[in-house]
Parts: sequence; C-alpha cells; structure tokens
Amino acid sequence: MKVLVYPPNSLILADLVERFEHEPVVLMKEVAKHVRDAEIDAPPLNITEEDIKRSLKYVSVEEPAGLKGRIGLLAPLLEKAEASIILTDAPPTYGCMGCAVANELFKFLIRKKGIPTLEVRYEGGEKMEEMVAKIKDFLERLRKQEQEAQEAKKEGIGESGEREAV
Repeated sequence: MKVLVYPPNSLILADLVERFEHEPVVLMKEVAKHVRDAEIDAPPLNITEEDIKRSLKYVSVEEPAGLKGRIGLLAPLLEKAEASIILTDAPPTYGCMGCAVANELFKFLIRKKGIPTLEVRYEGGEKMEEMVAKIKDFLERLRKQEQEAQEAKKEGIGESGEREAV
C-alpha cells in the first residue's frame, strides 16, 4: 500500500513504512524527478508550469507563489496516497517543511482525502517507543486489510461483500 508520510521529507518515517512492506510516498522522489527533468534550468530551484497548474486544483490563484509552488510539488504525493501517517509537533530533524501555511493546508488536504490516517504526536525520550509502536500497529493493520482485500478479490467478492458474477 502507498503510505504518505508527513513531514513528506522524513527519512525516519519513510524507513518505518518500508520496514513494514509498504511503499512510502515521499517528497524526495518527487524532487528527484524534477532534478532529472531537462525542462528545468536550475534544479531543484525552479518548478514547472505543470506544477502550478496542478496546484490550482487545491489553492486559489490569488495565493502567494511560494504556496502554489509547494502545493504543486506536494500534490502528486497526495494523489498517489492510499493511507497516511501524520507526525505532529516533530522537530526539524524529522523533516522541515519551511512554510507554515503550506504545512497546514497539506495536512488539511490529507485529512480531506478520507484515506486511513494515523496522526501521532511527537514526544521525545521514553515516549518514542510508544510512538513507534502506534505506527507499527497502524502499518500492520493496513497490511492485514490489504491482504484481506486481495483474498476477497481472488474469491470474486466485491466491495459490497457479495459474490460478483464472472
């Protein structure tokens, strides 16, 4: 399952997602596409016209260019995500986003999407084990749900729980 991690540039959360056999949906992959894109003159400082068009699906044209640029870069992550983990109150070492307005808007868009989401508050020290355990439980539940859906599909049972005609 594709799991969006927030902050979307958090290597620590991405690693946890991978350890539980899910695909992390992270900002680094999106930036990598831009860095290798021949259309961009000075990667990764520039964004494309497509990024701006994509951002207008989520923000008003009157919003500042920086917000539109960030949301345009983050939008593909949101569109790919099948589940998400939001780490709140994390220190910058977990992935700094740099723009409070873009942060809040992106978290709102994740919640609005209606995908399975775990919101966990960062608390350092001894609370770290508890936080990782919550993430682990969430990822294991996702794996179980994914396996059950695959088994039901093999048996020809649709989402409504009824056997589908073949």
